[in-house]
Amino acid sequence: MPPAPETVEIDFITPRYLAGGGDPAWITVPLHRACGWSHGDDPLMPRVLLSSPDQKALLRLEPDPDGQWWTLHHAAEPDRPAWYATFGARTPVELIAAVTDALTGPAPAETASSPYEPLLAAGWQQARTHDGLTSPDGIADIEHFTETGSNSWFIEVAIGGDIEGQICKAHLSGPTPPHLVAAFTAALADPKPVHRTDSGRSLPTLDPKLVTRRTTDVLAVHVAGALEERVHSLAARRTAPPASPSCPPWSPPKSGRSR
Repeated sequence: MPPAPETVEIDFITPRYLAGGGDPAWITVPLHRACGWSHGDDPLMPRVLLSSPDQKALLRLEPDPDGQWWTLHHAAEPDRPAWYATFGARTPVELIAAVTDALTGPAPAETASSPYEPLLAAGWQQARTHDGLTSPDGIADIEHFTETGSNSWFIEVAIGGDIEGQICKAHLSGPTPPHLVAAFTAALADPKPVHRTDSGRSLPTLDPKLVTRRTTDVLAVHVAGALEERVHSLAARRTAPPASPSCPPWSPPKSGRSR
């Protein structure tokens, strides 16, 4: 009798902004292999640097206990000043990937009138303490800050509403192309769970009142092939739009163990 196929225990997490950072390869590998971004190689430095083929964009991933781990810089263009976006270590890679996927893909013919639209459609409400929106559970906040000459988007996920409970933080400067901001907010509002392994140690909170963790066994070959499938989907954009470049080749369980 042949051995049973090897499986891996996968956790499907909702809401996705409480899923933790995830695997950085979900971003870096497709940028290099599917989008042609080049990278330096210095094994003695704990950082990743990727630059776009036209050398206008630079993505830096660098552990920083006092700041953001991900930084995306883009040089000025004739119709737009330089812009940047930063993301904390526990910002889910799926949210950051939404930005890099939109950056490296064809620009849409039309952009939603406001990046708030997908959040409003998902039930986000006017915040009590600022002019932005708050998630239905009160954990995530977004604000387009335009006072005193500023123009920036700030996103923060925090339990308890204070700095000590902060889970992750993102900042997109004002000149960031609107369709990139909209891609981030759409990913932020997406109700679909994201998958994680060993989430018992990596989740920022295990409070069942805040996070849902549904566990199922997935064939190891599917887990190993998820990133490869994503690379192929993004590379295929050169000839046809992909169905969904950021979705793994499996679905979360309709029923299963919840933790």
